Amino acid sequence: MEGIFMYIRPEQIAEQYEMEVKSISKGRDCFLCETDLGMRALKEYRGSVERAEFLAGMLDFLKEQNIVAEQIFYTKEGEIFARDEEEQNYLLLSVFRGAECDTKSREDMVYAVRLLAGLHNATEQYPDEVPEFVKMNPNALLLLYEKHNRELRQVRNYIRGRKQKNEFEEMFMRQFAGFFEKAQAVTEQLQNMEICEELTGFCHGDYNQHNVVFSREGVAVVNFLNFSYQIRVSDLSNFVRKMMEKNNWNTSLGMELKPQELSYLYFYLAYPEKFWKIANHYSHSHKAWLSGRNTEKLSKVVAQEGAREHFLQTLAGKVENRI
Repeated sequence: MEGIFMYIRPEQIAEQYEMEVKSISKGRDCFLCETDLGMRALKEYRGSVERAEFLAGMLDFLKEQNIVAEQIFYTKEGEIFARDEEEQNYLLLSVFRGAECDTKSREDMVYAVRLLAGLHNATEQYPDEVPEFVKMNPNALLLLYEKHNRELRQVRNYIRGRKQKNEFEEMFMRQFAGFFEKAQAVTEQLQNMEICEELTGFCHGDYNQHNVVFSREGVAVVNFLNFSYQIRVSDLSNFVRKMMEKNNWNTSLGMELKPQELSYLYFYLAYPEKFWKIANHYSHSHKAWLSGRNTEKLSKVVAQEGAREHFLQTLAGKVENRI
């Protein structure tokens, strides 16, 4: 019955829109609907009506600024989202068919960075007031790192108390001190960093290779559900970290940034995020069913650390030269 319910639910949601649905399939975090108006995506939405309507307006504005981005469609009743029988809200968005940004293609990556700059420049022309509900705490990154540090300690303490440790746990304990020292150092440096309001602006919020699509309509930016108003270099740092992890941290940075932007970029990238992510996944997994995949991921992080440190030293040199 569950499988039937999962099939019927998106059809019932799609009926709330002015479109003829030909087929529905499961996509990445969404239901993909082939319709008479083209491909559409139904995505769960857990935010407020105000935020959804703001986002729809912002996406329309970006379209006017010649940014190829997804659009949000209203229901037959003029509502910003549809609801299923369980009162879960869904947004209906346009879909771009094409290839995602190739993490092995320097041309794709450079284009994606330029596209991000274009996106940021376009949002500067937004004529209305910035809503409070999209503004991030100026100290959000510091608070996040402090939270990560507490979580790393918790994982360390848990594993330390285990009498019989598996391969992953033994490796984690061997590597913990070195990575945690770096985590603490970045956090302490960030505590002394002065917040610069001039560097804040609208951000995509999850800018990565999956959300840049080379389509027939142009190179599109999608998945704006984490759209926010914060330090803009956070978008760039998220993208750069993904690219560097995919390329063993061996791609040089050839972008022009202000000294403070470079400093923020350094702080975003210097924290051992991947080490924390693996530890966090371990913490929330069933320890008895721990997959060897976690051990492989940790081994890769350890193997890449030398290259990551070299990259960070290069970036730190750029920061010093600009000050």
